[in-house]
Amino acid sequence: MIDLDKRDHQPTESNTTAHDDPVPKQKMVLGLVAVFVVGVLLGGFAVQRRASHEERERNSMVALVAFPQSASLGSSNLQTVTLDGGSGAAQIKMTGHLMVINAGPAPIIVRRVAVERSGMVSASAGAPRLSPLGGTGELVVELLFECSVAFFQEPLPLGFEVETEDKHVREISYPVTLAGSDWQRIAPTNCKHA
Repeated sequence: MIDLDKRDHQPTESNTTAHDDPVPKQKMVLGLVAVFVVGVLLGGFAVQRRASHEERERNSMVALVAFPQSASLGSSNLQTVTLDGGSGAAQIKMTGHLMVINAGPAPIIVRRVAVERSGMVSASAGAPRLSPLGGTGELVVELLFECSVAFFQEPLPLGFEVETEDKHVREISYPVTLAGSDWQRIAPTNCKHA
């Protein structure tokens, strides 16, 4: 027979396990929080670095469009001068206005324009700062060319020295179409009189 009323007043051994202990739980929670914070910091750094890289890439892109505007003859329109070590020949000095449009995503400064064809020399005046996407500016280009050179062979390759927003100077080439422009009208007409 078993007496159910009989109580054993001796202390029972504790059967608690280690994970009921609050100290290791606290350490585990702190460890997880630390891992989370480190992950957030690393992720934020990576996102910031990528955004900075994309901005630098965007600021270094150059895209422009150029086309001739008005033109006029220089003060001494017919000369006999030697260009690039060539023989003396009749030359035309012409001042042309060149419209430049920024088609890129960041502002640029057009520092210089040069003609990339033998028998021609150019100098440009001004350094317009062009806003991004549609910003326009005008350059004055002094051209000195030999009449014997096929000046208006289409297109006329121009070299642009451009400073980007990241302060780097880049050189790009752009072929300018002269058909129908004052540049095309004035130069050949005056070469015929040379």
